Amino acid sequence: MSAALLLPALLLDATLGEPKWLWDRFPHPAVLMGRAVDYADRRLNHGTARRKKGILAMLVLGLGAWILGVIIAAIPDFGVLEVIAAAILLAQRSLVDHVRAVADGLRTSLAEGRRAVSMIVGRDTATMDTPAVTRAAIESAAENLSDGVIAPAFWFLILGLPGLMLYKITNTADSMIGHRTPRHEAFGWAAARFDDVLNWIPARITAILIAVSHMQFEAGPILRDAPLHRSPNAGWPEAAMAVVLNISLSGPRSYHGKMQDFPWVWAEGGRTPGPDQIDAACSALWRAWGLMLLVTAVAASI
Repeated sequence: MSAALLLPALLLDATLGEPKWLWDRFPHPAVLMGRAVDYADRRLNHGTARRKKGILAMLVLGLGAWILGVIIAAIPDFGVLEVIAAAILLAQRSLVDHVRAVADGLRTSLAEGRRAVSMIVGRDTATMDTPAVTRAAIESAAENLSDGVIAPAFWFLILGLPGLMLYKITNTADSMIGHRTPRHEAFGWAAARFDDVLNWIPARITAILIAVSHMQFEAGPILRDAPLHRSPNAGWPEAAMAVVLNISLSGPRSYHGKMQDFPWVWAEGGRTPGPDQIDAACSALWRAWGLMLLVTAVAASI
């Protein structure tokens, strides 16, 4: 049943994306989730026992998201609301649009490229050159294909809408409080660890989808380079994307004014990518999505 509902949800998201006219008038569900996380952060993240408070916050947020998913799924409407909710919480079309905007910006000027990429990455962008802007956009494309498309679809298939809701609140919490900063290292520990668990399988599925959709069946380079990433999961789609595009990703970058000397992923690849490679990455996103759509269609027919 979940596959039969996921199929139209994938198509609806790919067709409509995130209509500006709608979300200018109403808060997006992801925004509402963010407000819930922010409320928990402001109310609980102080004093002592912050890790325990963070665990409690995730239990409450996760349970609330799960119950909301159960309620929506129980409405006798032949799954219409489930399809709509899933389509809203998937992000294929919006991801491609945001990544492609970086290529369009670079074709106008480096400043426009920096401005566009600053919308989708958290690293410092003010001094980036064209290859650095390009790598940032492509890395974001690969990682968010997993976080924003494959993982939500996976948990919808496995646990229905409650599973998708649980994943999204966890991923939202990780993006907001799952950082190793003085304020959030303890309180955000549960969000970060739970997000790692929920993304473990989807991240590796994403790497497979990217590789197979490009007829890349040599797994050695991906297996070698994926563990180089500081994240236990993000390295998998990033390594697959680097290999199929034949460009080096990751490498040194700056956060909050401090250079971080991260290792190169697919160091053998080109080091001077530009907007054409971003276009190729967008095509890769659609190819991986298309393969997932095919797999979902087969599952729905069984």
